[in-house]
Amino acid sequence: MQNMEKLYEEYFSTVYKYLLCITHDANFSEELTQETFCKAIEKLHTFKGNCKISVWLCQIAKNLLINERNKNKKYYNIPNEELGFLEDNIKVEDTIILNDEKINLYKKIQKLDNNSKEVVYLRITGELSFKEIGDILNKSETWARVTFYRARKKLEEVD
Repeated sequence: MQNMEKLYEEYFSTVYKYLLCITHDANFSEELTQETFCKAIEKLHTFKGNCKISVWLCQIAKNLLINERNKNKKYYNIPNEELGFLEDNIKVEDTIILNDEKINLYKKIQKLDNNSKEVVYLRITGELSFKEIGDILNKSETWARVTFYRARKKLEEVD
């Protein structure tokens, strides 16, 4: 049972935020998150380990949300597209893995020197051209391009 307490502490936020993004209702999301962990305790023996535990928990949450949506007309109007990136387009596992990859990338970026960090942020989050980045930082377009290239190489090397 202590393992479930640890899982709860570690993954409550992930499941809650996932549900909140879909429902836009903090109380309902918290309630469903609680139900998710109750169901997880009940179904722990079915977890095969072929995906991350966070993915498994979000899948349980999604199923509970679909059941609630079908029972409760208040949430019936949540379109499938809101749930849909799970049902129709992208599986929850892919979404969580993508988010994990983003977090790891930003952690790696934080390890770069200030100039490289600034160029990378402007390029990937600001979607600016190298000329625009050079103008902003009072450097040349070539400097921005070379700095980004070197930063990208460093990011590939960092574990």
